[in-house]
Amino acid sequence: MPIFRTYGAAVAMAALGLATGPGAVRAETPPDTLIQAWAIDDVISLDPAEVFEFTASEVLGNSYQGLVGYDVDDVSDIFGVIAESWEVSEDGTTFTFTIRPDLQFASGNPITAEDAVFTLQRAVKLDLSPAFILTQFGLTADNVEEMVRQTGDMTFELEMDQAYAPTLLLYCLTATVGFVVDKQLVMEHEEDGDFGYNWLKTNYAGSGEYTIRDWRANEVIVLERNENFSGEAPEMARVIYRHIPEAATQRLLLEQGDIDIARGLGAEEISALEDDENIRIESGIKGSIYYLGLNQKNENLAKPEVREAMKYLVDYGTIADTIMSGKVQVHEAFLPEGFLGAVNENPYELDVERARELLAEAGLEDGFDVTMDTRNTPEITSIAQAIQQTMGEAGIRLELIPGDGQQTLTKYRARNHDIYIGRWGPDYQDPNTNAATFAYNPDNSDDAAEKPLAWRNSWEIPELSERTVAASLERDTEARAATYEELQREVLETGPFVIMFQEIEVFGMRDDVEGYIIGPSFNDNSFVEVTKTR
Repeated sequence: MPIFRTYGAAVAMAALGLATGPGAVRAETPPDTLIQAWAIDDVISLDPAEVFEFTASEVLGNSYQGLVGYDVDDVSDIFGVIAESWEVSEDGTTFTFTIRPDLQFASGNPITAEDAVFTLQRAVKLDLSPAFILTQFGLTADNVEEMVRQTGDMTFELEMDQAYAPTLLLYCLTATVGFVVDKQLVMEHEEDGDFGYNWLKTNYAGSGEYTIRDWRANEVIVLERNENFSGEAPEMARVIYRHIPEAATQRLLLEQGDIDIARGLGAEEISALEDDENIRIESGIKGSIYYLGLNQKNENLAKPEVREAMKYLVDYGTIADTIMSGKVQVHEAFLPEGFLGAVNENPYELDVERARELLAEAGLEDGFDVTMDTRNTPEITSIAQAIQQTMGEAGIRLELIPGDGQQTLTKYRARNHDIYIGRWGPDYQDPNTNAATFAYNPDNSDDAAEKPLAWRNSWEIPELSERTVAASLERDTEARAATYEELQREVLETGPFVIMFQEIEVFGMRDDVEGYIIGPSFNDNSFVEVTKTR
């Protein structure tokens, strides 16, 4: 089935920046189409119950709706989206939600409490990567039908095992795993009790401003205006993501007008475009952080001295100022700047001599061999090569193993890596989102039900895990912030993570594009209000 069956082939090819014949002249992008160039090879699914990657999170953020949302300029301002209102029981363990009347899915089916209940139950029962966002409240496949229960056509209750910090559940429901799916449509495609998973992995069942028309892995994602959207329709009829990982190619296409937005420009390209009157550079700080994960199954990486040595073998400032110029700031704690309790201290810097001393204390004065799985995008590759060089100065012989987003993530999630260089984005705007993955691992067995980053790196931390849970229950804001500060400092000092940078997302954008919102999380990036001025 062709991707662009709803509009002419010539327009479609022009939208993709393709010439239509010998001597054809490239045209500006169509006035009702927004075209973005990005590396989209991290997409492995379109199912909200499974999506856990940057690109797919952004796509879902513009095509699905959650029960609640927040103001990206003031995340403390939480408001209803599909939910009209909610109440909390006196003991703090049960939320009662009321669904807005007269909402509908893209299919035309009405949105009711049954859809919200199905969405939450389905995510818990499927138990895919983001399920822990919900199961941390005591929901399990065995009890979720009792804990998440419909009480009326437009009302349902969500009961938790304990009284958590007041906003924690609400922030969790803004994550993609909480995006409400069309029960009737999904279950029409159920096979062998899979809750429609095999279908929804590559299809769409939402209610947002855009529908997901098509996804071709490592090629293109196409969204089209949702004609059944219950609110104001977006001006752009369609939005296209082109998989173009090369920064130089993105720059060329942007200069030619074949794309509207370049999402993966390097420092050199950004500098070159700053004086182009047809292009402007926009940026926004993200919650995403760049880090190295050191697998504690590796006997060398499991030594505390080695973990500390590696924190002295990254040239943080030089990488931030050159390779990532303008796109990151040095940040070494697991909570990004802007979160409650975030620690903005950076105690580590490149110190090869200190690293050598630590390696000698670990009995590794001659260094050792180790591998690092590296997503083969230009920036990640360049950062990895810089780290390879500085670690080599201390005798650590680092072999880089390149792969695309799916390959490296799949290996990492199976704990089959030595070192993984990655980028982690918060799933919601509460500090528990990162504490519960960097400082929490209640079961370190290979078949554990919960698999946060501490688990992926085989870091067994029962006491730290208990303190992380306690922080999520603390209802006093100041005391809660103090606990998160303590957790960050302990992970910073002893953890198997070399946290390096906080991301600043930079767009190269044609000057006629207005209204794109760069939010703190990737599912907050929004193009639903985009217009073109000419």
